[in-house]
Amino acid sequence: MNQSLKIDPYGFREYDARWLYGKDINAEGITDLGKGLGTQIIKHTQKKDPRVILGHDYRSYSEEIKLALIKGLTSTGCFVEDVGLSLSPMVYFAQFNLNADAVAMVTASHNENGWTGVKMGIKKGLTHAPEEMKELKDITLNKKFVKGQGKVKEIKDFQLIYKKDLINKNKINRKIKAVVACGNGTAGIFAPDILRGIGCDVIELDCNLDWTFPKYNPNPEDMKMLHEISKIVKENKADIGFGFDGDGDRVGVIDDKGNEIFSDKIGLLIARNLSTRHKKSKFVVDVKSTGLYANDKILVKNGCETIYWKTGHSHIKRKVNVEKALAGFEKSGHFFFNEPLGYGYDDGINSAIQVCHLMDKQNKKISDILKEIPNTFQSPTMAPYCKDEEKYKVVEGLVSEIKQAQSKKIKIDNQEIKEILTVNGVRFSFEDGSWGLIRASSNKPSLVVVTESPTSNERKIKIFKFIDQILQSTGKIGDYDQKI
Repeated sequence: MNQSLKIDPYGFREYDARWLYGKDINAEGITDLGKGLGTQIIKHTQKKDPRVILGHDYRSYSEEIKLALIKGLTSTGCFVEDVGLSLSPMVYFAQFNLNADAVAMVTASHNENGWTGVKMGIKKGLTHAPEEMKELKDITLNKKFVKGQGKVKEIKDFQLIYKKDLINKNKINRKIKAVVACGNGTAGIFAPDILRGIGCDVIELDCNLDWTFPKYNPNPEDMKMLHEISKIVKENKADIGFGFDGDGDRVGVIDDKGNEIFSDKIGLLIARNLSTRHKKSKFVVDVKSTGLYANDKILVKNGCETIYWKTGHSHIKRKVNVEKALAGFEKSGHFFFNEPLGYGYDDGINSAIQVCHLMDKQNKKISDILKEIPNTFQSPTMAPYCKDEEKYKVVEGLVSEIKQAQSKKIKIDNQEIKEILTVNGVRFSFEDGSWGLIRASSNKPSLVVVTESPTSNERKIKIFKFIDQILQSTGKIGDYDQKI
């Protein structure tokens, strides 16, 4: 075995692959990953020379990683079509537009510098689920590679095709003044152009590409980024603020008053807007999302059904596909639009466009549209450190603790636990619609904690304190990234 090869097995996550470059994986490891992926694509497509779309984000080392990946892919017989500097949704779109067999996108999304990763998919519009990741890990680590002679070709100017596709289908009548923030990530060369193209008056914020991320990580769940957008929205009297993540598949939204609107609430507004034209539709939301979808009066009136499902872009994408849902919404800002609105994958810019359509159609301020849905007190997504090798065990223990609390009729702020959902970690709900969630993060050594109450901010905090107490008693928890 090559002594210099480095590839940490824990990098194979639930639905994509992420490593600290240099520490957990090196170029040889990436080449083996390419061999593993190429072998897997050949097996699933039953083709000796499948065509694979490949793109990369704007990190200093992403191009180097892409070249190592190409080496592995072509050694199995794959024909790589390199679309260059990309957003993840641009690579997904390219698979449809160029009718290719698979995709690979070199990105660590919003993870801090030093991280790298690959988002992969074979069936159009879908990315690897846990079964495919498990298979890929087995092929790669056990070197069960096929051999072939592939090639690589550059696809020039594909960025323009992607931009034009979104612009031409989505013109708006109202001049919406939008702050477009990209945290110096790759979305900076896409989002302003596209939103300007559909008819927005764009104010750019941190849209120049800088892989050092000098101000903050391009992460629309990061409070620093959201506060900065809020400031610029207020200074410019803008109608809305959009914040995009590092690879452009997520968006965060700030209203005209400078308040952050959690993405699950934006999803509900979009779902309501769509339900009037698409009656009896299905929507899929993740377990971190607001409880309001379940009994929303407009969705109920229009005969729509909402399914709560596992958090993670790959899980929601698949569920949207399987259920033939019209759209899917994730609290983290991944939105998925199925035919006729999109191809089923998550695209942060298309999500921002749908918000623009909502404002255009109703001709109201986003803060006024928001008043039409019941107010709830929501926590941000909080991530306490927990080792990768321990996090799932910790969550298992928590599930039984919560079930015990329910059977013993333990009250939290005078409320008994009414319902427990264990499709992904544990989400427990109370009589008044308040709830708490604990699950293991799919791509980092941490847990994920979210709470919400339609009743009071105090109840939201009490549910968090209840969760935190159980977590601290395990002795397996480190610091939180942010907390209430």
